[in-house]
Amino acid sequence: MHKYLFVILIIASLFSCEKDLTSQQLLEKTIAYHDPNNLWNSFNSDFHVTMETPDSPNRESDITINIPESAFYMKAVRDTTMIEYKIKGNNCNIALNGNSHFTEEEAKANNLSCDRAKMYKNYYSFLYGLPMKLKDPGTHIANTFERKSFKGKEYLVLKVTYDESVGEDIWYVYINPETYAMEIYQFFKTDVNGNEIETSGEYILLSGETVINGIKMPKNRAWFYNKDDLYLGTDILK
Repeated sequence: MHKYLFVILIIASLFSCEKDLTSQQLLEKTIAYHDPNNLWNSFNSDFHVTMETPDSPNRESDITINIPESAFYMKAVRDTTMIEYKIKGNNCNIALNGNSHFTEEEAKANNLSCDRAKMYKNYYSFLYGLPMKLKDPGTHIANTFERKSFKGKEYLVLKVTYDESVGEDIWYVYINPETYAMEIYQFFKTDVNGNEIETSGEYILLSGETVINGIKMPKNRAWFYNKDDLYLGTDILK
């Protein structure tokens, strides 16, 4: 009898601690899990990402993110095409199959532009910089977090919105209530009034873990549409 009473008291204590937790404190806990030594702002490392998509060849990408120097490099290979983007500060360089001189037709066919390079820089820096990137200027964490069930598992969920100049999507970060590790991201588009469009956006299931420069990053990110759970693909970190 005493054993069961002890278990009940432990559960009650956990719920009490959760009740007293603010959304900012929850954010700090998940940051402490993924970046325990506060290394993100000095991050300078390279890694490899395999993108698997249904009915398409894999895209193999070598990526370098250098936060202190605001530098980014990506070499992406799919089939026989190799694209390289290099950004440092305001400088941008692009190469197609090792050649920085290419025609307008080649640029259009392969979607080559410095805007595209910046998009990749922001994309990879954001995804692999989470949850630390949730402290960036223009980012707003809701005052309270929710406890939600997703695919039969309970999570603590932070709602994230942005200044209009930063982004219009509404994001949700699903956090394991025991370890404080991130396990799901989800985002929705908004209408002209800033309201969430429930049939829009995607959710990303995170699994596995790879430590790079002292930061615990999700190894696998599997992408699905919110509206119908259609599988889109998986990014695999190596």
